[in-house]
Amino acid sequence: MNALGIIPARYASTRLPGKPLADIGGKSMIQRVYEQASKTLPHVVVATDDERILKAVEKFGGKAVMTSALHRSGTDRCKEALEIMEQQLSMPIHIVINIQGDEPFLNPAHLSLLVQSFHDDTTTEIATLATPLKKNDDLFNPNYVKVVHNKHKQALYFSRSPIPYVRNHNREEWLSHHCFLKHIGIYAYQSHILKKIAALPPTPLEKAESLEQNRWLENGFVIKIECVDDEGLSVDTPEDLEKARRQCR
Repeated sequence: MNALGIIPARYASTRLPGKPLADIGGKSMIQRVYEQASKTLPHVVVATDDERILKAVEKFGGKAVMTSALHRSGTDRCKEALEIMEQQLSMPIHIVINIQGDEPFLNPAHLSLLVQSFHDDTTTEIATLATPLKKNDDLFNPNYVKVVHNKHKQALYFSRSPIPYVRNHNREEWLSHHCFLKHIGIYAYQSHILKKIAALPPTPLEKAESLEQNRWLENGFVIKIECVDDEGLSVDTPEDLEKARRQCR
């Protein structure tokens, strides 16, 4: 199966404007993500709506394409980038991986695991990652998305609330009585599935949680959950950026 890694990258950011071009140890954040993804994927492209990001990627020898500034989500941007790359590569693309552009120390093994998920089960439509939660504060933090799955590792629901509810135990004891999973926001799709889900209208559970993946579940798509031990560092704030810079010193 031919796999394509797409890194959606916007210049605008509420908490950290210009984040993709932030310097981390002599390289921009987007360059670090691109280089990590390229260690395991044969084709990687940055999908952006900003000329500054496009030029920065081309300067370090990467591949980038311009996409619309009107997209509602990274999924929509990935769909447009897929269609552009299908024409440019003149080859079928079977798997698309939507890679977060703010993880400068992305683990290439995570990408390999997602690709392998489609080889292991050809019926897999969408695959994503999760990792066990280890801190009680994280369990109740609405910024950390939780997921539960069935015995076939297929997602049942994503929530900002702790799921499941552990009855007959104090909240401080929940982690001792259940393995809660934190969702890691990287997705892999069969290419034709990506095109389908990008066309779906918003749904009630998506709106309630502000989580796009619930829209896919509400429409009957199957999301395979692959578990990993490490979640990496996501740079969302100036404090996160400084932490990433310290790792490069």
